[in-house]
Amino acid sequence: MRSAARKRASRPAAVLLAGLVPVFASAVLAIYRPPAFARIDDSVYDALLRGAPTRPPSPRVAIVDVDEASLTSVGQWPWPRPVMGRLIVRLREMGASVVALDIIFAESDRFGVESAGDSRTARRPPDEILADTLRGGGVVLGYGLTFDERRRVRTPCVLHPVSLAVIDSGEKADAAPFFRATGAICSLPVLADAARASGFLNAAPDADGILRRVPLVAELGDRVYPSLAIAAVSAATGITDLALHVSTVNAARITLDDRAVPVDGKSNLLLRYRGEKRTFPYLSAGDVLDGHVPADAVRGRIVFVGTTALGTREVVATPLDTLFAGVEVQATVADNLLQGDFISRSPAGSVFEALAVLAVGSALSALVAFGGIVAGALGAAILLLGAWWAAGELLGGHGVFVSPLAPSLGLVSALAAMTFVRARIERGRAESAGRQRTDAQRLMVQTLLSLTETRDAETGRHSRRTQQYARLLAEQLASHAEFRDYLTPERIDLLSSLAPLHDIGKVGIPDHILNKPGALTPEELVEMRKHPVLGRDVILRAEQQVGVRDDATLALAKDIVYTHHERWDGAGYPQGLRETQIPIAGRLMAIVDVYDAVVSRTLYQASMSHEDAVKFIVGRRGTHFDPAVVDAFERVAPEFAALAHDAAAAEPGPRARA
Repeated sequence: MRSAARKRASRPAAVLLAGLVPVFASAVLAIYRPPAFARIDDSVYDALLRGAPTRPPSPRVAIVDVDEASLTSVGQWPWPRPVMGRLIVRLREMGASVVALDIIFAESDRFGVESAGDSRTARRPPDEILADTLRGGGVVLGYGLTFDERRRVRTPCVLHPVSLAVIDSGEKADAAPFFRATGAICSLPVLADAARASGFLNAAPDADGILRRVPLVAELGDRVYPSLAIAAVSAATGITDLALHVSTVNAARITLDDRAVPVDGKSNLLLRYRGEKRTFPYLSAGDVLDGHVPADAVRGRIVFVGTTALGTREVVATPLDTLFAGVEVQATVADNLLQGDFISRSPAGSVFEALAVLAVGSALSALVAFGGIVAGALGAAILLLGAWWAAGELLGGHGVFVSPLAPSLGLVSALAAMTFVRARIERGRAESAGRQRTDAQRLMVQTLLSLTETRDAETGRHSRRTQQYARLLAEQLASHAEFRDYLTPERIDLLSSLAPLHDIGKVGIPDHILNKPGALTPEELVEMRKHPVLGRDVILRAEQQVGVRDDATLALAKDIVYTHHERWDGAGYPQGLRETQIPIAGRLMAIVDVYDAVVSRTLYQASMSHEDAVKFIVGRRGTHFDPAVVDAFERVAPEFAALAHDAAAAEPGPRARA
């Protein structure tokens, strides 16, 4: 009993342990973040970002777009430099705070020398005309950094570095806290020198092709350079003091005077997109040149000039859109810097996620271990919804990304593991109960057989022999389409174990009839034929006394006991059933009973040979016996002969009537 109690006590412990193992594994994943886990985490971030509320775009940012309409009104791209100069002048006149060009003038103007309409400037190079415009101030040029270690080409670029103080927390790192470029693709020196401000345009997507973050500063040579958005915001707001505060190898912050911008270990800013493409106000460059745009559309704003016309545009995929213009990426960075509502991942975020996994996973494990799978599934659903809701609230309301991936993975894997273990335990319990039930059935059969043997030893031995015959015939009959569904392996086992009970009713037959050495009189035969009814009544009384109803085992036992003397032609007893009215178990036992009876030497008749017994049974095909069962018997007759021989060798001497 103490052993059973220990087993019961160990079941919740086993389920609890099964839940805690994947919980701890998920906590480890949250901290060490292998590449596959990180990729899934990025998708989780995208989903939260799409669902999180955000502010409208800053009213201090606008985009002037060289679109299809602009090309139609002005001409093919690239436009002559004087045309670009007129566009910049027009934006200045309209009150733009800064004009940031998401355009690189890497080659001289393809249109050559153009007259400026003034004798003093007649036939000046177009690049110089644009340079004069740039010297008016308020313009930031864009350029691209290159990162090819195999091709370090020194180009005659005029770039504008920033003075960036790097303040390290003291944690040692092998890599610099920003990207290190090997070269640059830039505008002509005459233009870059005239602009006096510039920034890089680089914004590389992650490995899955989604742009989630952009670098704010990068290193080239021994100098640090700003992105186009940083340079534009600095020019518009007068920022002079830049510093990079390194917290860990994965987290830092850039301060722009009094603005603190959270970045990762490579000075990347997680972009807080304001919506799908064209969220910012777009103004057609052609309309600006033609004076069709009111001045207040750009007054006081940082204006990013870029191209979206087919064949000239650069688009990237973002968590919110698959065709997001590159110029709008720069506008989004500037917007984030101006509004100051950044998205960050805390340096301790991985640790917090791991602790969250342990907390919710342990709670779920305890709930399933002691409350069951249904309670655990409900608890897991609540905890999952809570984790995702909390992550969405933190991202949308506070700009902090805490991933619900690890807690979700821990909850789902823990629930799956515990469900599996609990199912195995329940299956073990069911198998144990089944074994106990089988043992109980065997005990019942053996008890009844012992009772029969006490009453009549030969009847008991006859009953035991039929067990092997019944299994052999049932297994062969199971291949027949008509019997396949009924004679399952489980039912064959049960049938063979119950077969010895078929003559249990003979315990109620008087000795002078049961052991009579000669033929029975008609009156005695009537008494003998009562044994199927007597056997059935024994089982019925047992059912009533125990209170058992609709038990499959007892139902099969009653079929065997009550119908094994019925005949296919309806001439049997005790009911006179015919053909398929007779239960399958009764039809099968009829042949088994007769075969053992005729091949066994009894007190009142000599035994038949196996061959004669087979002829005897086959000759009664369709009258006494079911034809299909007789056919199955013929196929296994050699095995019957072997069993009969073994039984005869083991049990010498005359036998009683069957």
